[in-house]
Order: sequence, then structure tokens, then C-alpha cells
Amino acid sequence: MKKIVIALGGNAIAGRDYSAAAQQQAVRTTINKLWPVFASHNQLVIVHGNGPQVGNLLLQQAAGSTSKNPAMPLDTAGAMTEGSIGYWLQQAIDEAMLAHHDPRRAATVITQTIVSANDPAFQHPTKPIGPFYSESEIAEQKRLHPGQVFVSDAGRGYRRVVASPAPMAILEAPVIAKLAASGEIPVVAGGGGIPVYQTESGQLRGQAAVIDKDLAAAKVAADLEADELIILTAVSHVYLHFGQKNQQALTKVSAAQMQKYLQAGEFAAGSMAPKVKACLEFVSRSGRPAKIAALADADHLEQAGTVVIP
Repeated sequence: MKKIVIALGGNAIAGRDYSAAAQQQAVRTTINKLWPVFASHNQLVIVHGNGPQVGNLLLQQAAGSTSKNPAMPLDTAGAMTEGSIGYWLQQAIDEAMLAHHDPRRAATVITQTIVSANDPAFQHPTKPIGPFYSESEIAEQKRLHPGQVFVSDAGRGYRRVVASPAPMAILEAPVIAKLAASGEIPVVAGGGGIPVYQTESGQLRGQAAVIDKDLAAAKVAADLEADELIILTAVSHVYLHFGQKNQQALTKVSAAQMQKYLQAGEFAAGSMAPKVKACLEFVSRSGRPAKIAALADADHLEQAGTVVIP
């Protein structure tokens, strides 16, 4: 059996709208699409994003905040969405298992990810969260939230960005390893995990940030000595010259060559670059392959996507 870590992007969770019902249906569709991977009876670990959900939750909290019932800070909002999305994934996975008479079950591990309190990312926010805003909407958002930073996101509109420090360690890695080894399916490091740092006395303190879930997935995969890291996203391959007339799909690429493409600026900072970095980190630490593929191709992953090899 292989030990596989699968990272699900926001398109695996977001539905027609951001109602709970629509997102739960999107999660069910995702798990049904992934059933051939589950049916293989490999050891599976699921990591997921939470960018749209945590951003929306912060907006809801801000709208209803009072002195007696204040909005929660970003790290706590991250934990809340890690729990809610994990709950949706657990239900969808358990329903699929029951339908196929499979005894395995899913369990969510609310995961804390160690970061450096001095990470330079805190001075340069890059991680998109929340909804997209049009050109006409963004001026009003900047007026309402003067302390927040908004950037254009891959030509799809404007989004708020927050700090995204590098994941240094996954605190719950031993728990995750035991769950995976038992044959159950852990759902972990949702939204990259909750960013925390350790004080000199060993206490844990949350940070106002969102860790990139793909980089966290690479850390989880390396810690668990996984055989493969698979990152599922909205596009079928990693592309050179993405979005241009001469765009070129990459199918199998050495880590050394992919590093050169990354350094040449081929991949967008807020979208594909972190996925490529995650693959490179896992391949360099493990000597094993990593793949970036489309969620739409999840039922034939062996032939799909871009594979990064040692």
C-alpha cells in the first residue's frame, strides 16, 4: 500500500454559493470524484484549503461585532473553519464508505503549525482570503477596511491578502501518523493548520496569518514519509506562459528543471507558485514524486497532471 497525502484546493469545497448546503454538496461531489483513490485502500491523508471560508467568516464576524460579543481573531477563525470544513469532509467520506460497505472512517485533527514569530512574511502579506471583488467594488472595500491589503488575484478580481509564514513543523504529526497507520482517513492541517509560535517558556501563541495549505501538505507528507504528494487544483497541469497564446503544459519535470522555471518567475505568487514550491520541498526531502492535477481528473490520476520527479 502507498501512503498518499492529498491536498484539496478551494474549488473542492466552494459550491454554487457560500451557503453551508452548497459547500457540503460540493464536498460530496469532490469525495465521489475521488472514490477511485479511496477504493485503492492506500493509506490516505487529506489536507484542505480554507481561504474563501475564513475570509467570509471574518466578514460575518466584523459585521456583527460588539463590545460584549467581539469578533474572533484570525487564528481562531482559522480553527473554526478547520473544524467546519473537516466536519463536512468527514460526513462526505463516511457516507461514501458506507455506500461502498467500506469499514474505514474519517477523523479531523485540528492541527497547529509552528511558524517563526519573526518570519518576514508578516511584513509582506501575500495569501488571498475571502471573496473576489470587482474593480468597482474594491474602492469601497478599501474605504471600509483601511488597514487591510487587497491585490489582484490571477486576473479573477481583487482579494484581501494576509501574512503567510512558512510552516516549520506540524505539532500533531505523531497523532496523524497513528491514525493513517490504523487505516482510518485523517483530515488534517485544514487551511494549512493554525499558525502558532512557541514562547521561551514553551507556551503556544496563535498568529494572525493563514499558512499556505500546499506548503503545509508538503510538510505533513514529509513528516509521515509519504510515498506521494498530490495537489488537486482547478487546472489540469502546471503551465509555462500560463494564460498566453504560447502556454505549454508540463507533464513530467525534474525537480531541478522545475526550480529553474520557478526562479524565472513562470508561476504566479498567489496561485501556482506555492504549489510548485510545495512539490519541490517534498521531492527534495523525500526523494519521492509529487503531482499537481485538476480535481476534475481525480478519477484517473495515474495519467493526469504534472509530475515532479527527483
